[in-house]
Amino acid sequence: MERSAPSEVTAPDASGPDPQLAVTMGFTGFGKKARTFDLEAMFEQTRRTAVERSRKTLEAREKEEEMDREKQLRQNEDIEPTPSGSNVVRDCSKSSSRATSSSESEDSSDSSDDELIGPPLPPKMVGEPANLEEDILGPLPPPLSEEDDDDEDDDDEGEESPVQRIPDSHEITLKHGTKTVSALGLDPSGARLVTGGYDYDVKFWDFAGMDASFKAFRSLQPCECHQIKSLQYSNTGDMILVVSGSSQAKVIDRDGFEVMECIKGDQYIVDMANTKGHTAMLHTGSWHPKIKGEFMTCSNDATVRLWEVENPKKQKSVFKPRTMQGKKVIPTTCTYSRDGNLIAAACQNGSIQIWDRNLTVHPKFHYKQAHDPGTDTSCVAFSYDGNVLASRGGDDTLKLWDIRQFNKPLFSASGLPTMFPMTDCCFSPDDKLIVTGTSVQRGCGSGKLVFFERRTFQRLYEIDITDASVVRCLWHPKLNQIMVGTANGLAKVYYDPNKSQRGAKLCVVKTQRKAKQAETLTQDYIITPHALPMFREPRQRSTRKQLEKDRLDPLKSHKPEPPVAGPGRGGRVGTHGGTLSSYIVKNIALDKTDDSNPREAILRHAKAAEDNPYWVSPAYSKTQPKTMFAQVESDDEEAKNEPEWKKRKI
Repeated sequence: MERSAPSEVTAPDASGPDPQLAVTMGFTGFGKKARTFDLEAMFEQTRRTAVERSRKTLEAREKEEEMDREKQLRQNEDIEPTPSGSNVVRDCSKSSSRATSSSESEDSSDSSDDELIGPPLPPKMVGEPANLEEDILGPLPPPLSEEDDDDEDDDDEGEESPVQRIPDSHEITLKHGTKTVSALGLDPSGARLVTGGYDYDVKFWDFAGMDASFKAFRSLQPCECHQIKSLQYSNTGDMILVVSGSSQAKVIDRDGFEVMECIKGDQYIVDMANTKGHTAMLHTGSWHPKIKGEFMTCSNDATVRLWEVENPKKQKSVFKPRTMQGKKVIPTTCTYSRDGNLIAAACQNGSIQIWDRNLTVHPKFHYKQAHDPGTDTSCVAFSYDGNVLASRGGDDTLKLWDIRQFNKPLFSASGLPTMFPMTDCCFSPDDKLIVTGTSVQRGCGSGKLVFFERRTFQRLYEIDITDASVVRCLWHPKLNQIMVGTANGLAKVYYDPNKSQRGAKLCVVKTQRKAKQAETLTQDYIITPHALPMFREPRQRSTRKQLEKDRLDPLKSHKPEPPVAGPGRGGRVGTHGGTLSSYIVKNIALDKTDDSNPREAILRHAKAAEDNPYWVSPAYSKTQPKTMFAQVESDDEEAKNEPEWKKRKI
């Protein structure tokens, strides 16, 4: 591309025609010849300056790299000879060639100012093509020796075993009550623990708000007189699913206030799919791990139902477990898979049935003899990878299943006694251990927490919890702490100060608050801080002045009259009262005067009635005939007038 001739910028000569123009325009150099600028010369000068500065920068960088290579070479020579010496020689030759080429370019170029204009140029513009890989990434590390490989193998062998990862060095005990702790729930963040038991109570524990006294900050009975069977926080942590012995599950918020209650179904309908809710006692429930507001419950009415919090009046879908012959069978426990696509339920006939969440007709997997028939399988739990299912049977066994080959159990462990229908099992956060609890008779030993290795199902470790059965166990993945519920009303938390996070570590460091002495008040007041001032009672500043005012008041200083004895006086009613019935009882019913001859009692008032007729006689005085009474004969006269035949008979 051809360049145009150098452009010259000149100012017009104003000294010829009008000498006063320079004064009028105000330019001091007006009329002088303008300076000529060669743009190509300026660009060439700038380029040479940039090349020179880039060359100096690259030379300094190559010197530093050469010194680093020499140091590395000396270190490698102490261990063993390496072929890196040839690379150093090659690099040195490259640097020397770059120096000669740069010197040649320097001789060919004119002298320029030391001021740097523009960014430094890449190595290709200065001399030979440089090794960009070495310039950018630096020198490559030396190859690994056999000793380094052995050290890595030793590090792999030195990793802590699964038993060393169990956080059981410290423990705290939370006193729930005196009866069995049958439900445990921990929110996803690990800040709050909720416990429920056979005493119908649900208690809330806040690790950040508790001190060393370990007291619950709230206790309530959400299901009246029904035992709590299951408690679980939602995946967002803002709601708690409460499953009790009733037929209606409840959802409460973090503070214990009711959000919704499932409707009760019609127990007289044969097909349970046509009812709107459960008709018999519930067993357990579970939240969906992905979808907010969806949960599941199973009941003695032989159904597993899906619900939505927004629609408590009817279930979302119904799953009906069946035997191989098509008969009804009661599910004792149910759960979601980790991705929420599968629903697993264990039944009373010993079978485990797994459905696709969107297909309610026929189970996707059905193993009919997973546990002994007639025993209540208390728990089914999916691993974190979603491929393995653990089942805790009522036949004192713990079994492991691969849902990809659901034809036989992978492993089975026996000798794990259980006496509660909610004894559960869970996986460790790293998916390498399985935990469950054991039950004991009262006074016949201690309940244990047993740990099994998932890969070999070897019984690795045991923890003696207390002298009662271990019912619930929960291993939180974020806190790395183990919560245990026992049959004597205790909830224990196991943790390790180095391996665990937050949780129980927050409250054990706080000192127990001292109880404040109650302040004595001369007079009790009802304090209503939110009432209007017009409704507040004025506080008395002085008792003496108030007593003087009351003494001057005739109503307040009036002496109370003694109780009235007798019939009453002065307009006051006696002790018997002032009603008509009390008057009748007092004057008539209690009058014990006995008239032996009622005729004489009536005729006693005949003369008074004749002398002073008041009631009946005046009304008939004009029309009433004159009364005429028959004369009464004596006994002798009656004997004389008696007929002869009566005398003969006598």
